[in-house]
Amino acid sequence: MNAPIENSESLSEVATGAWPVLMQRSDIITLKEAVHRTGKTDRTLRTWFKLFGISWQTNSGAPIEISAPALEMVMHGDLEALEPLRSGNWHDPRVRRFFDHLGLSA
Repeated sequence: MNAPIENSESLSEVATGAWPVLMQRSDIITLKEAVHRTGKTDRTLRTWFKLFGISWQTNSGAPIEISAPALEMVMHGDLEALEPLRSGNWHDPRVRRFFDHLGLSA
């Protein structure tokens, strides 16, 4: 699936039971930054976080930590790139592409 994500509700089966995305400190952005980067609403992003497992929150009052590369993957519809990222394979060409795009090191 390589089309941009517009109807997240129809994609709920994509990440059911998926492992969370592993994040390095340099990869993490805030919810405010995610809203700014994507132009999506807080509500849409929270739905994406649940559907695709691209964020982490230690408890309900804690800040949400979002994987910037994973968010880019979802935003661009490259859900196939999420799997090697979940496995910690930051050198996979599909994953590397997003790290390079964001100017992050793996």
